[in-house]
Amino acid sequence: VQLQASGGGLVQVGGSLRLSCLASGSVYGFGTMAWYRQTPGNQRELVASISRGGSTNYADNMDERFFISRENAKGTVNLEMNNLKPEDTAVYYCYAVSVLNDRHKYWGQGTQVTVSS
Repeated sequence: VQLQASGGGLVQVGGSLRLSCLASGSVYGFGTMAWYRQTPGNQRELVASISRGGSTNYADNMDERFFISRENAKGTVNLEMNNLKPEDTAVYYCYAVSVLNDRHKYWGQGTQVTVSS
């Protein structure tokens, strides 16, 4: 199984970015998929998750600016980020759980998002 994240980069305050993650290698697809982020010296934290059926869960206040979506047929999960703030600067990781066994969890390689003021 591989998760390949893309879409990070440098953006100014108030700008937008769209992260995408392609999950491959599982014939049956994936259950819950999510985006996490991590800053130096801190633990990885959940940004948003989405179930196979499309139910979403956001960390506190994230749903005001962020929107998670997925396309099961393509094996992708996306994170649209709007009105970005300097505190959103982090490495963003995609995450997926096997649909057959929820003990099998996978991480992407991370993509850097930098919001400059």
